[in-house]
Amino acid sequence: MTGRRRARGAGAAALVAVLAAGCGGGGDGDLVIEGEAPAAPYAGPLWVEPQDASLFEEDSVEAAEADAGAAALALECDGAFYQGGGAEIWSEGDGGDDPEGGLRAYFSIEMPGLPEYGYRVEREEDGRVLYSFDVGGETKIAVIVAEDGQDRPGWGPETSAACDPAELPDPWTDDQWYEVWTDADGDRVPIAEVNSSEGSEHCGWQRADFIEMGRDPDRSLYARDPQGVLPGEMLTAPYDGDVEMPADARHTGYRLGDRELSLAADGATAYVRTPDGVEAWPLVRPGMGCA
Repeated sequence: MTGRRRARGAGAAALVAVLAAGCGGGGDGDLVIEGEAPAAPYAGPLWVEPQDASLFEEDSVEAAEADAGAAALALECDGAFYQGGGAEIWSEGDGGDDPEGGLRAYFSIEMPGLPEYGYRVEREEDGRVLYSFDVGGETKIAVIVAEDGQDRPGWGPETSAACDPAELPDPWTDDQWYEVWTDADGDRVPIAEVNSSEGSEHCGWQRADFIEMGRDPDRSLYARDPQGVLPGEMLTAPYDGDVEMPADARHTGYRLGDRELSLAADGATAYVRTPDGVEAWPLVRPGMGCA
């Protein structure tokens, strides 16, 4: 397929329910803006034939990226593809009357947890419109809307794709449920690599905190539980708010404000250095979460 450089590697097509404390997509500004055309506008197709789903593991990032088709090709990610795919079906009245209405339908139908402001028309061709959300002149979110698709009356999303949220503007990510860490050079780290968040209010876990590293099947989740709000069987060991940093701990270089993250040699514990000392966050057992 032709188009821009395709995002590399693995990301995440969904966020972790155990952590989610809200994922609003709102923001200040109009949904569609005039904006300035990029130096190198996307010149590839707005439609590509779907690939055989049997070539990919079900619900994998690779499957989502393939399903995102032309929208994935329009991305200009610094790192990996994060989320996207083909369109859902909808009923009469759910679609829009025009392309901008189709973009609005994308948010109401798909609820992608992405900014709902600042999109620019990048291409119009053969009944399709590519909307781009740009950061620093590069497309980080691409939504292609089309008119009257099969089981999709009116204008609405055909394919969509997004880079990792860490590539989106700070004012927007600062208002999301996840926290974006930085590396040793001060650069933002993809949340698909590491992120942290407050526990779910739905389960009464908002006084606990979590650090998530990686994605399934290699995902590790660590918990801070100074108030003992998490079920005892959820953790592989008790949380300890005052420990010595083990000599063999691996320093990740990840920072969040004045916190620094290290891992035990066997990966069983996350050590978080704060101005007050070192905390030991134990692993969460696989399969444990907020129902």
